[in-house]
Amino acid sequence: MYSALVAAGTEKGRVFFGELLEAEGFSCVRTTTNGKETRQMLRRDSFDLVLISAPLPDESGRKLAFEITETTASGVILAVKDETEQPLSKRLEDFGVFLVPKPVNRRFFTCAVKLVIAFRRRVLGLTNENVRLQKKIEEIRLVDRAKCTLMQYLSMTEDQAHHYIEKQAMDLRTTKREVAEGILKTYES
Repeated sequence: MYSALVAAGTEKGRVFFGELLEAEGFSCVRTTTNGKETRQMLRRDSFDLVLISAPLPDESGRKLAFEITETTASGVILAVKDETEQPLSKRLEDFGVFLVPKPVNRRFFTCAVKLVIAFRRRVLGLTNENVRLQKKIEEIRLVDRAKCTLMQYLSMTEDQAHHYIEKQAMDLRTTKREVAEGILKTYES
């Protein structure tokens, strides 16, 4: 169902977090041992969740968490020792990184995972809606350009041009966008 990447410097950490995620319904849990390996894995594959058990052998894990939020759609959980949590918390929240204190409380961890996945789904839904609306805006602009072209070259009124495009789309059983593209290709070439 969900996929996760666990970055932990110790075998114990990789096994511990892997088992917790599998218990939460993650069907694909992969692991890495350091920041470099994690970055390479993220270039090849995408994951619903990336969990970083800080510190990693080659870095603290904070910069990696920030990079992941900026370059992927993955939810990010950073597990850190309790004493390092406070100063980091605000900066991490600003980037969308969820902080989990170590030692990890299983109940808290379960809630954190569910929250991060729900947040990720919400963001992906908004992203998809944004893409849909951008396409709609692009179509409206294209149709408006075609109407202006008809008004300029065929001396139609805006209503006549609008009606013409709609009628052509209906008669040809195509979209207004395709009709508009045809008009622009004909008159603007």
